[in-house]
Amino acid sequence: MSLEAENVRVAVTGAVYSAPKTVTRPSSATSALTGYIDHGYIGDGGVTETRDRSTNQIRAWQNGALVREVVTESSMKYQFILLETKKENIELYYGGKVAANGSIKINPSKTGGRRMFAVDIIDEDDLIRVDIPDGEITEVGDQVYANGEAIGYEVTVQSYEITDDETGETYSAVKWYGSLDTTAGA
Repeated sequence: MSLEAENVRVAVTGAVYSAPKTVTRPSSATSALTGYIDHGYIGDGGVTETRDRSTNQIRAWQNGALVREVVTESSMKYQFILLETKKENIELYYGGKVAANGSIKINPSKTGGRRMFAVDIIDEDDLIRVDIPDGEITEVGDQVYANGEAIGYEVTVQSYEITDDETGETYSAVKWYGSLDTTAGA
């Protein structure tokens, strides 16, 4: 057995970004995020990635033997709390536009539409980047106003499946692990 402590990663810090679907997506863990908005401080719980999967077991008539299990539903979500009260975060949370006078009209059914998201997870010199090419804020957390607590904007990004035009492969996100990149210097 080979044990290598240097392969253990910790999400020490990171960043969450979003962009209109018209900008150029990243192509690696370190490529520039041109046209993306940096959403600033994220709550100390970081970013939670959730992959859900439902299956259906197919059983044979003979002895009720399990012969196959197929995936019937799947989804991928990212949840985090935006800590900074700034225009971009208010618009993301409420799914609307902030007016010049600082107000926003709140319609609880508005999601703000589909956007691209990127999440950078940083451990010293190592970078893991998640590219979400088609995401939407589908859930928001409660607003809590309390003495001694930051006003946070909890959001959940639903990552939708897309199809790669070149390969025909479908996926909901791309994740690059900088420490696993064997193309560096090539």
